Amino acid sequence: MALWTDFAAAAPHIAEVFTRRHSATDNLCMLGTLRPDGYPRVSPMEPRFLEGDLWIVGMPDTAKFADLRADPRFTLHTATVDTQVGEGDAKIWGRVEDVRDTALHQRFAEAVFEEIGLDLRGQEFDQFLRADIVGAASIAVGDGHLDVTTWREGGAEKVIRKH
Repeated sequence: MALWTDFAAAAPHIAEVFTRRHSATDNLCMLGTLRPDGYPRVSPMEPRFLEGDLWIVGMPDTAKFADLRADPRFTLHTATVDTQVGEGDAKIWGRVEDVRDTALHQRFAEAVFEEIGLDLRGQEFDQFLRADIVGAASIAVGDGHLDVTTWREGGAEKVIRKH
């Protein structure tokens, strides 16, 4: 699996679209997980970048985090409000890894406080999930065609043009 910096080096176009759309929506993404009954769950969330990794952290004791505890597979899709997808969109998928590092948790809490004023400093995190990416895709619309860029771990980005 690829950590964010490895993914961004291997799939620079998709990483650029993801980070641009992630930033444009104030970090909002749609998280896909698997419910205990096997059906998908889609939940809004705000993943964050810190120290070269993408972190899926949020309110404890929610169903989406219970899902990830039981099955670490996930997908993240950048929030799209434009039906013409003029700014593109992107999705990544892989597995999460719970990282137990109190010092890292506090650096994260400090960064969140500095960025948005939410004070998590001094709190313990129930789960602190790093995204390990195995695949990704993005789309771009323009000049009468749709470009779908895909990436799988171990490979290079591939572009499929649809007219």
